[in-house]
Amino acid sequence: MGSFKERLIRFMYGRYGIDQLYYALLLTFFALRIINTSARSIIIDLLSWAILIWMIFRAFSRNIYKRRRENEKFMQLWTPIKRQGSLTRRRIKEIKTHRFRKCPQCRVMLRLPRKRGKHTVECPRCHKEFKLRILW
Repeated sequence: MGSFKERLIRFMYGRYGIDQLYYALLLTFFALRIINTSARSIIIDLLSWAILIWMIFRAFSRNIYKRRRENEKFMQLWTPIKRQGSLTRRRIKEIKTHRFRKCPQCRVMLRLPRKRGKHTVECPRCHKEFKLRILW
C-alpha cells in the first residue's frame, strides 16, 4: 500500500489539474463566501457553491483539450486587466519621479522624467515628435 501522496498522484494521472482559471475561481469563491457572511443571500450562497463544484469538475476532468481552451479564453480576458493593474501600480509607485504619457500616433505609453514645463518628446517606437506639458 502506498502513501497517500502516491495514491493521489496515481489518481490524478490523466486529469487536468489546477491552472490560472482554477485560482481565479478559488478567489471568487472565497470572496463570495466573505460577502455572504454579511449579506446572507441565498443567491450568493448558491453561486459560490456552483463555482466550487465547477472548480472541482475542472480539476478532475479528463477532457484536457476543453479545459485548456477554457483557460486560454480566461487568460485572453485576464491578461489586459493584469497589465493595466501593473501599469497603475507602477504609476503610483513612481509618481514623484516620472510621468506617463501616451504617444498620439502609436498609443504606446511613455515614461518621462518629471520636469515641469513644455517639452518636445520623440516616441521610441514610431519616431514621431510631439509636444507636451507637464504641470506637476
